[in-house]
Amino acid sequence: MTNEANSQITDGMNVQQFGGQAVIEGVMMRSAHCVSVSCRTPQGTIVTRSERIESSLMRYLGWLNWPFARGTLALLDAMVLGSRALNYASRVQIGADTTGAVTDRTSSSQLKDIAVGGTVVLSLVLGLLIFKVLPTVFTTLLVSQGLLPGKHDPHLLNLSDGVIRMVMFFGYIIVVSQMDQIRRVFMYHGAEHKAINTLEAGRPLSMDEARNSSRIHPRCGTSFIFIVLLLDLLLITVLPRPQSLLLRIALQISVIPVVAGIAYEAIKAAGKYRRHPLVTAVFAPGMATQYLTTREPDPDQIEVALTALHAVIAAEKEYQDQTRKSAINDVTTGAAAVSSAP
Repeated sequence: MTNEANSQITDGMNVQQFGGQAVIEGVMMRSAHCVSVSCRTPQGTIVTRSERIESSLMRYLGWLNWPFARGTLALLDAMVLGSRALNYASRVQIGADTTGAVTDRTSSSQLKDIAVGGTVVLSLVLGLLIFKVLPTVFTTLLVSQGLLPGKHDPHLLNLSDGVIRMVMFFGYIIVVSQMDQIRRVFMYHGAEHKAINTLEAGRPLSMDEARNSSRIHPRCGTSFIFIVLLLDLLLITVLPRPQSLLLRIALQISVIPVVAGIAYEAIKAAGKYRRHPLVTAVFAPGMATQYLTTREPDPDQIEVALTALHAVIAAEKEYQDQTRKSAINDVTTGAAAVSSAP
């Protein structure tokens, strides 16, 4: 495929709106309005499922799409889509779901979303328990054992919470990366980045081009989490430290939307101005963390990522074509109604 052909298939689309996520033996790719998941079955074939997406929160809370507010929405949206993609990928591996591309949401898929929503809520609760409650408990233990000075310095104690939180997160990543299945997911993560980098560079979406692309990407979720953890560390350090553990946790949780909003805008800026030397320098630590969560993929994994990317581009193009046709029909119908009016 030539560069010209590549630009034709993404004509009218903002390539910065494309992104993805690795799943079990597959890759999820999303655009502004569609999502596609491609997985390699145990038999070696690739199956792909595509559908349109719409945020229920956006339908009722449009203000969530404002700058610095949309970070929380993006985080929740990514969790929901990621959970659904992981559910589909796991079903493919056990042979329970090898359906092809679909574009309409059925009642059964909506019922599955209820289960996914429950999973997301449970994940949030567990995440807050592990990464908010445990660090402050550990800090208290360190102080009680005389291993941490500044017993009466709330800022130092809050700083300790944040440092422990970062150590816990990246320690967890390092530990799980030793598991064979997780290493394969990280390889698919690298394949997803290579495909997206190829798209954003305007190069042909071919195997050769993707293999030569970087497995590191400035809009990666790992970089986002690093920025969230760093901003959270800086922000909670200056907060007061109530004696009540519940009030302390509630205060730290309350700043999450602010942190997520700032981090989201920072990641968007990093993707847009990725080649500016200052941006490269500022985001270098976050980019470096991706070496923990990505691995060099093999050609079969790159093929899956490219398949998912081609599928979501096609789905997005179909959506845009239908939207344009619908707008034209509305105008035509309105004009006909006016001309026929007495």
